[in-house]
Amino acid sequence: MDSVFLVVALGAAVAGFVQGLSGFAFGMVAMSFWAWALEPRLAAALTVFGALVGQTLAAAAMRRGWDWRRLLPFIAGGLAGIPLGVLLLPHLDMLWFKAILGTLLVLFCPAMLLSKHLPRIAAGERLGRLGDGAAGLVGGVMGGIGGFTGVVPTLWCTLRGYEKDTQRAVIQNFNLAMLAVTMGTYLATGVVTREMLPLFAVVAPAMLVPTLLGARLYIGISEARFRQIVLGLLTASGVAMLASALPRLLG
Repeated sequence: MDSVFLVVALGAAVAGFVQGLSGFAFGMVAMSFWAWALEPRLAAALTVFGALVGQTLAAAAMRRGWDWRRLLPFIAGGLAGIPLGVLLLPHLDMLWFKAILGTLLVLFCPAMLLSKHLPRIAAGERLGRLGDGAAGLVGGVMGGIGGFTGVVPTLWCTLRGYEKDTQRAVIQNFNLAMLAVTMGTYLATGVVTREMLPLFAVVAPAMLVPTLLGARLYIGISEARFRQIVLGLLTASGVAMLASALPRLLG
């Protein structure tokens, strides 16, 4: 049991730092530690809780304004997606989920990272907002499944060519809203149980200082470096997902 507490604390600390730096990816990083030691429902609940704590800390340390016109399509799509993700959670084969998502990240993100100029989607306002809503919908579904709210919206914002502070504001506020709703849904539907609470008490203090350090480091990085970090983290998350899923599927 002590080893479980250690794995949970280590995963929370590393994921908290990454989330503070990039504004997302707590779930991906934490799952790369926790998928080996925790059953899926417990890992999902801890991921949503930790990501919510991290987003709250980051929001307090780095206040970002609410551009409602830009943010609303993401929020609307996300709110529609969360119930679908929560319904899927008990029935989902997490190994295949991680294998498919990991493959997409590993193939697509390095291509963007290595290209001289990042591809930018120059959509009209209406089409762009529909795309924002679709990205929010997928983010909501993935949030309901296990707190992965920021992956697809972050990738979409990168494709849209948002500058780093605009992207940070969208993702930070979107994640905060989606994770709060997801956590409330988990509590209301019984996903979170009394037996999980001791591990919740490990996650929050373990990630406190690393999250604030990551948020502080973000301030000093350039636009190009931020995009490299985002795409690099998405690639690493894909590799971690494949590493945890493929051996079991092939076995």
